[in-house]
Amino acid sequence: MKTLEKVNGDYQSQLNDWIKHEKAALDLINVVGKLWFEKSIELILFRNQLVDRSASEIMNLHLYAKNIVKKPITVYDTVALATEILNSNVGAARIDIGKLAFEWHQESANYKSKLEFINDKLKGLAGGETSITPKDVILYGFGRIGRLAARELITLAGKGEQLRLRAIVTRGNSSEEIVKRADLLRTDSVHGTFPGTVIEDLENKALIINGHTVHMIDAKNPEDVDYTAYGITNALVIDNTGVFRDDKELSRHLQAKGVDKVLLTAPAKGDVPNVVHGVNHETVDLKTQKIFSAASCTTNAIMPILYVIDKELGIQKGHIETVHSYTNDQNLLDNYHKKYRRGRSAALNMVITETGAESALKKVLPHLSGKFTANSVRVPTPNVSLAILNLNINKEVTRDEVNAIIHKYAMEGKLVEQIQYAFSNELVSTDVIGNPCPSVFDSQATIVSPDKKSIILYVWYDNEYGYTRQVIRFSKHISEVRRPCYY
Repeated sequence: MKTLEKVNGDYQSQLNDWIKHEKAALDLINVVGKLWFEKSIELILFRNQLVDRSASEIMNLHLYAKNIVKKPITVYDTVALATEILNSNVGAARIDIGKLAFEWHQESANYKSKLEFINDKLKGLAGGETSITPKDVILYGFGRIGRLAARELITLAGKGEQLRLRAIVTRGNSSEEIVKRADLLRTDSVHGTFPGTVIEDLENKALIINGHTVHMIDAKNPEDVDYTAYGITNALVIDNTGVFRDDKELSRHLQAKGVDKVLLTAPAKGDVPNVVHGVNHETVDLKTQKIFSAASCTTNAIMPILYVIDKELGIQKGHIETVHSYTNDQNLLDNYHKKYRRGRSAALNMVITETGAESALKKVLPHLSGKFTANSVRVPTPNVSLAILNLNINKEVTRDEVNAIIHKYAMEGKLVEQIQYAFSNELVSTDVIGNPCPSVFDSQATIVSPDKKSIILYVWYDNEYGYTRQVIRFSKHISEVRRPCYY
């Protein structure tokens, strides 16, 4: 039995150890900021953003990294490697410091110093100053996705060398309306308070967000605005109204002066390409195509997982059922609605409705089209949804083998930003709020049938934030402002 002196000694020793780690986390925050604002180098830790994080959040992310890769990656490792990156000739880039720390643990014996290791690993990213031409961005509409996009565009702006939020278009821009929209940007019932400053410049009809002047423009029609009058040129319009859905309607944006390309944050109709970044974004022709769709939140959630399973195991057929949080499209209380059942109170009912998930396969993974049925149930939660994938596959497989396949793609390759491998036995929907990945794979929920050829997979997704991050990833791609990456 421990003596009181021993217990107190353990307590103080553990506390001192934590304080040392927290000090190192503060050092890491300092280096992350210098890299971001001085060199346009963004550090992430296994897809998790490190910019604008607290010391406690940094510590928690290192614990996550330790559990995911099963290696003792410490904040001492990451701050030392980050410091060497700062001292190197690496140019503008996005770098996974967790991957580097993991590789350092495995390969340190092969190098004389951490700087030699960094110069070798990141030699393809050398080049000093970036040659990227910044892209002006206009948010057409300012609803749930529009406000989250504004937050993220500002937070990720850095030196302003990639996407630059220049204007927000709404119906009405009176002083009262600008003040109300500023309040909605500052505070959100689901996503919390915006960790920045929002100042109303009513005289110039603008919001100054973290030092960025964003014009608030009133327009009833897309073609009515002359953006060049605001100093905006060659801009990307992100249409998050959902009003315009096909080539003809969306092309009205291109008639406005100062607009170069258009991105719809909803499934498109007609010939507009529906794109899930990470899955089929490289199939679009950036030189000739002017109008794009980022598909739907559900499409972005399921397509990465379907792509992986079909590639590794082959899919014969399947059913997709989404358990989706209610949206503004539904009624709070019973009232008329043009669609069946959606008129019933969203806050009180589970509502069976249709989903465009199966039809989206035709544009994103066309070879799987016709193999699926799909449906959706809207439930009384404000955010985070769940896709249940019931799949018949070509190969026999075990539960551990299925999970290992998803884990591999979540850690390596082109889908590391899209898939997060969740391992907690206690995972529930609110845990996924604010998750940057569109697909959060629940490994503990995987089911494999006795014949080993039918599997059921559970995929969580923040249908607001996770989807918005996909919109921004795709925006960078079509604007050709993505920096080199090391994942």
